[in-house]
Amino acid sequence: MSKIKVMDELLANKIAAGEVVEKCASVVKELVENSIDAESTIIKIDLIDSGIKEIKVTDNGIGMVREDAELAFFRHATSKIKDESDLYRINTLGFRGEALASIASVSKVTLKTSTGELGTIVNINGGIVESITNGDARKGTIISVRDLFFNTPARLKHLKSLQSELANITDYINKLALSHPNIKFTLTNNEVVVLNTDGTGNLLKTINAIYGTEVSRNMFEVTCENDDYEVSGYISAPFINRSSRNHIVTLVNGRIVRNQELNRIINDGYHSYKPDNRYPIVVLNIEVDPSLIDVNIHPTKMDIKFSKFDGLIELISNMVKSKIGKKNLIPKIEVKDEVVIEKPKYEEITLDLERVSEPEVYYNPIEINTSLIDTQVDEDIEEKGERMPEIYPVGLVHGTYIIGQNELGMYLIDQHAAKERINYEYYKEKLGNPKNDSISLLFPFVIELTNNEFIIVKEKLDVLRSLKFDVEEFGVNSVIIKSHPAWLPVGYEEVSTRKIIEIILNTGSNFSIVKFNEKLAITLSCKLAIKANENITLEEQEQLINDLRKCDNPFNCPHGRPTTIFYSNYDLEKLFKRSGFDKIV
Repeated sequence: MSKIKVMDELLANKIAAGEVVEKCASVVKELVENSIDAESTIIKIDLIDSGIKEIKVTDNGIGMVREDAELAFFRHATSKIKDESDLYRINTLGFRGEALASIASVSKVTLKTSTGELGTIVNINGGIVESITNGDARKGTIISVRDLFFNTPARLKHLKSLQSELANITDYINKLALSHPNIKFTLTNNEVVVLNTDGTGNLLKTINAIYGTEVSRNMFEVTCENDDYEVSGYISAPFINRSSRNHIVTLVNGRIVRNQELNRIINDGYHSYKPDNRYPIVVLNIEVDPSLIDVNIHPTKMDIKFSKFDGLIELISNMVKSKIGKKNLIPKIEVKDEVVIEKPKYEEITLDLERVSEPEVYYNPIEINTSLIDTQVDEDIEEKGERMPEIYPVGLVHGTYIIGQNELGMYLIDQHAAKERINYEYYKEKLGNPKNDSISLLFPFVIELTNNEFIIVKEKLDVLRSLKFDVEEFGVNSVIIKSHPAWLPVGYEEVSTRKIIEIILNTGSNFSIVKFNEKLAITLSCKLAIKANENITLEEQEQLINDLRKCDNPFNCPHGRPTTIFYSNYDLEKLFKRSGFDKIV
């Protein structure tokens, strides 16, 4: 007797749902993407209990006629592609024809749709069509998905908490709103509005609706193109960052995609402008001929393959570095306006029982906000070919922070971070362009190692020699240094050499000369910088500032910490109640 049997349609749909419908966010994704493909300009997503009880999506798209509404829930039924050639020129978000059938097989669905004439209502329970009736003529579609996974309890059991499900949905709708700023999105959960965009097509306004004012006012607009790709969007100032890569949003022809290499290239453009464990906020849309990409890789349609990928990587890398490299990135400390709250008048009990007290005035605590220096100042500095304005030192606080000034306001400069940056660029240049200059030691020094360390160093002696060290084995588990490169700081020759050997030991088998040089430059710059609580003269402060201004990136130490922060004259006056606060009682 034959053991192989063809599965019935309902069972096949339930199995397909395991790939397409993983959680509530998967359902929302598929339904909203259908609304976008239907040319909607207004999309409303209403959730009950984070979508577990109900997900309702309402749009004003083109709607469906009765025949299409009946076919929509059949597996592999789609209006997006007609033949094999269409797979190579996909211009819609959906195209596989699996989503609605999969969703309907594990939930209770009601579809109301119309093209502007007599509408259609389809009711489905667990993949079984219960009724198809006439509906009203409202143009667009309303689809409700209730009791998700009611007939697959194992899947229901593994759903996350209500908060986690809502967070996943919100995250994806945020990204859809960023990819389609011309569509008005409204997201509610239990009748509480979570997101509301205006749909005006202004991407920066959408960023503001999602991330808030502080982020939106510190975003840089970027555009670039080559023969195959056009890239546009916004990237954040380096000090606007987050703890995960999730806020690097890359879009291809309006489709949200996942590509680790793209995210890495974008993040690398911020190298040494921010801490390595922090990530920028980025929204980039890549426009490309559909024939140069393949989105038919995974049912989620978020993974993508590019043709001519090297050209795209180079284009985006240069764009990020160029944009950041032209900006004055000194954080500006802004003092928010204080709100005056007048206490209501009341009769003060006194001996004569007639005098009324004066109103008391209370002030909210001062709030500090960080942003970039004004755009006009930014442009003036760019015209002069400078990245950092001239700053004149006037003193030192705690032997750590230089106080400087100019006509714009006051600056605080972390002398250790500033010297780190200066050292880092010096050593990186020397390591990247090694010369034959070396200095012979009158008294060579010996570095003793453990037996396992000696084995590693012995394998990497060629690296030390390429850096112009004259190094040889010396006795048991030791090496002798007879000469060193001329760029090692005077008085720190042995300390620097030991640091270089430590880096070689810690790098292990995954040794890369590029990464080695980078790590070496960072290590030397930190160890040999001016320390905190080290008083330096006014002349030394002036020299430090001048050297910092010559750096390619004078705004951050190699670890991403800021070197300088700025207080404008106006904000200083606000701090001391000298700007519009003369009448304070």
